[in-house]
Amino acid sequence: MIRRFFKRSRFNEKYADLITRYKIPRAFLSVNRHAVAKGVLVGLFVAFIPMPAQMVAIVLLQPLFRFNLPLSIALVWITNPATMPFIYYVEYKTGGFLLGMHDLPHVAMSLAWFEQNFDAIVVPLYTGALFYSTLFAAAGYYLVQRLWIVSVHRHRSRRRR
Repeated sequence: MIRRFFKRSRFNEKYADLITRYKIPRAFLSVNRHAVAKGVLVGLFVAFIPMPAQMVAIVLLQPLFRFNLPLSIALVWITNPATMPFIYYVEYKTGGFLLGMHDLPHVAMSLAWFEQNFDAIVVPLYTGALFYSTLFAAAGYYLVQRLWIVSVHRHRSRRRR
């Protein structure tokens, strides 16, 4: 199923012309099991880290790990402006729990309050972010690998019949 989805979305002649015109390396758009799984891994890992320019970080990591770039950039948008407050709050609470830290007694949604309490927020937030980034990235990687392999086996068994 997952393999067939990505294989069907291969670039046709129109997109091949675009790739050659702008000299986009083929490795950035590779659609194989390892490239897609690594794309999910890197995309989910970076998505849960609170930082600016997540898409730029993905592009900078691409030459090191060689993964499907469009998929990773799409996964980074899990943490969009609508979901960020909820995700970062859960990461902060989880980080505080893992570190055994207590919550801040008074929370105000203002820049001044955030600047005053920055030191108390950063350590639990990034601890929780590292926890969830690792958890979801590893789960996504192994899920894609497994679904791809199952898809290949099912396709081969259907062809034999």
